[in-house]
Amino acid sequence: MTPLDFRNTNSLWASVLVETLVRRGLRQAVISPGSRSTPLTMALARHDAVEAMPVLDERSAGFFALGLARQTRQPVVLVCTSGSAGAHWLPALIEARESGTPLIALTADRPPELRECASGQTIDQAHLFGRYATWYHELAVPAPGMELLAYLRQALRQAWDRATRDGPVHLNVPFRDPLPPVPDGGDAPALESTWSDEFFAELTAPEVSAAQLKIRQKVTMTRGLIVAGPAQPDNPVAYAAAVHQLAQASGWPILADALSPLRHHAAPEGVVVVAAYDALLRHEKVRAELTPRYVIGLESWPTSKVLREFLTTSQAETLLVSPRPGSRDALQGKTREITADVTSLVIDSTAIADASYRDAWQQAEVKAAATLAQALADPVHDGFEGALVPALAAGLPAGAALVVANSMPVRDVEYFWPANDRGVEVFFSRGANGIDGTLSTALGVAHRGKPTVLLTGDLALLHDTNGWLLASEFVGSLTVVLVNNAGGGIFGHLPVADFEPPFERFFATPQSVDFSKLAAAYGVAHQRVAGAEALRSALATLPAGIRLLEIATDRKSDAATRKRILRDATTG
Repeated sequence: MTPLDFRNTNSLWASVLVETLVRRGLRQAVISPGSRSTPLTMALARHDAVEAMPVLDERSAGFFALGLARQTRQPVVLVCTSGSAGAHWLPALIEARESGTPLIALTADRPPELRECASGQTIDQAHLFGRYATWYHELAVPAPGMELLAYLRQALRQAWDRATRDGPVHLNVPFRDPLPPVPDGGDAPALESTWSDEFFAELTAPEVSAAQLKIRQKVTMTRGLIVAGPAQPDNPVAYAAAVHQLAQASGWPILADALSPLRHHAAPEGVVVVAAYDALLRHEKVRAELTPRYVIGLESWPTSKVLREFLTTSQAETLLVSPRPGSRDALQGKTREITADVTSLVIDSTAIADASYRDAWQQAEVKAAATLAQALADPVHDGFEGALVPALAAGLPAGAALVVANSMPVRDVEYFWPANDRGVEVFFSRGANGIDGTLSTALGVAHRGKPTVLLTGDLALLHDTNGWLLASEFVGSLTVVLVNNAGGGIFGHLPVADFEPPFERFFATPQSVDFSKLAAAYGVAHQRVAGAEALRSALATLPAGIRLLEIATDRKSDAATRKRILRDATTG
C-alpha cells in the first residue's frame, strides 16, 4: 500500500509530495531542523525508501547534498524551515548550477496571509536563489482535493525531471497550521477509503536507452590536440575508452587534466596521453614547436593558466564538446560548440595525421614526466607540498575516490599527478571554484560510497568546520589529508605576493589553529604525518569512519620550490 499519511491536510500533501519523488527515483534527503518544515520532515523520515539525514547547519547540509548527488548521479532533496534558513544554501546551489549537479531545494514557508506583516521567521522566499535555481515554483497552499493533489504530483514530476536534466531547482512550500500530523477537521481522512494507487501510475522514471545518437566530426587538419578537461561522467571507464577511440581515429595526442578520467585509465598502444603539459608549456621553444592547428576540447578547459594561454595564442580552430547547454568556452577563441555527450562523438579523419607532431608531444612528455618524478622523489623534497601528490597517486587503493579542494591542491594535482591505470575516481567543485563547503561535499561523496580521500588546504577545511557535525550520520570511509601551510598558499604565486604589507595579513591570512584539538572537539581521529613517504604508508588502508591526517608544510619555501621544479622540467 502507498505510504500516505491521511491524518490531516498537511501530512497528506507532504506524503504525496515525497511518494511522487520516490516513484521518480528519490533515495536520499538532507534535512535541517525547524518548525515550518515539520510536514516535509515527517513524510521523508517515515518513508522506507528514503535515507533521511538530519544536518544542523544549512550551509553544510547544502554541500553534503551536493556531494551525495555527485556520487549517486541522482537528485537529492534539501529541506529547511522558513526565514533565513534557506539563504545558507546559496553557495551550494551556486556550485550546483555551475557544475550541473541535480538538487531539489524545498524551502518551507508560511502561507501568504502571514507574509509582509512582521510574522516571525518570515522573509520573501520567492526566487531566493535567483538564476542559480534552474527552475523555481511556489506550490499551492495544501488542500485535500484530488485536483490539487494531481497538480502537486505533476509539479513534483517536473521538478525531478528538470533537476536531472538542468541542475538545482527550488520549490517554495507553504504550510498552514497544524504542522504536526494531528486532526485538523479537514477532509483528508475521508480520502483514505477511496484512494487508489493508480494515482501514481506512470511515475516510474523511464530507463535510458543504451543507443546514442552519434555526432560525426570530420577532421582534416593534421596538427591536432584533444584536450580532456575536468569531467565527472557516470561511467569513467567507458568515458576514457571513448576518448581513446577519438585519439586513435585522429592520430592526435590527449592533454589530460588530472580531474579527467583520462589521467587515471591506461591508454591503448599508440595513444599518447600527456600529463606534464603545464610544465612543458612554460618554455617558449616547446610552445612554438608544439603549437596545434586544430583542438577538440572535452567538457571544459583545464585549470592550467599556462595551457589556457597556449591555446589562446595558438589561434587553433577549436571544437568544444560538452553535454551541458550554454557556452563552456572561457577562452572565447575560434570555437564551435556542440552540446552532446562526449561518448557520442565520432571522428572521420580525411587526412593522415602528422605522426611527427604526436611523437614530439610523446617525447616531451616522457622527458618532463621523468624529470618531475625524479625531483619529487628526491628526499630533500619529502616535505614539499607537491611531493604529496605522487605519494597519493601511488598510495591510494585502486578504484578509490579522491576529492580535491580548490586553490593550491587542485593545481598541485594537475601539475604532479602522473598518468596511471589505478582507476581513481576524482570529484571536485570546479563550477564556481570556491573553497566553501569542501569538507561537507567530501562527506557526501563518501557517504555509503567508495573509500574516499579528501586533499585539502587548511583554509578550505577551516571554512567548513561545521561539516564535522555530519560524523554522527556518516556511513563510509573518509580520510582527510590536510596540507597545513598556515595560510593561503596560492597567493604566493600571484603578483600581489610582492606587496608587503599588506600581503601576509590580508591575502595569505595566516592561522594557528591546533587541528588536533579541533578534531577532538568533534570526535574525529587525528594523526600528524611527516612527509610524502609517511603519507603513502598511512594510505595503505582506508579505514571506516572519518580521520584527519595533518601534514605541516612551509608555505613560502614551497612556493619557490614549486616554481623551480616546474621551470626545470624540460631544461634540467
